[in-house]
Amino acid sequence: MNCIFCNIINGEIPGEKVYETEKSMAILDLFPLNKGHVLVLPKNHYEKLVEIPLEELQDMIQVAYKVTQGMINALNPDGYHLLMNNGKTAGQEIDHSHLHIIPRFSNDRVAFGWRHLKYQEEELKAYGEKLRHAIGT
Repeated sequence: MNCIFCNIINGEIPGEKVYETEKSMAILDLFPLNKGHVLVLPKNHYEKLVEIPLEELQDMIQVAYKVTQGMINALNPDGYHLLMNNGKTAGQEIDHSHLHIIPRFSNDRVAFGWRHLKYQEEELKAYGEKLRHAIGT
């Protein structure tokens, strides 16, 4: 497997590390949406969120929390995004799970063009029931 994030984690290629634990690593994104954009990576290779064991995912969230606190102190953003793309259709470009922490500033040019939908009369209940059934509640 030739994964750029695995190569960074293994020290085979350089990455600008900002924080690390036994299970996770936080690095600056080389192609940031805003300067200070950080990626939180599990050290083991997983492609999507649901593949990450909960213990490792919990570590990633704790790293994201700590890095976000540091980002707020260092960069004083007006806000920030915490997001994860899962699959090509959702915008995942590298097949190694990672969380994005993106600082936002009132004058930046970052734009997310979300298109909101509306449920038809009975669709809301039907989708709720489908999900509850699949989750097992």
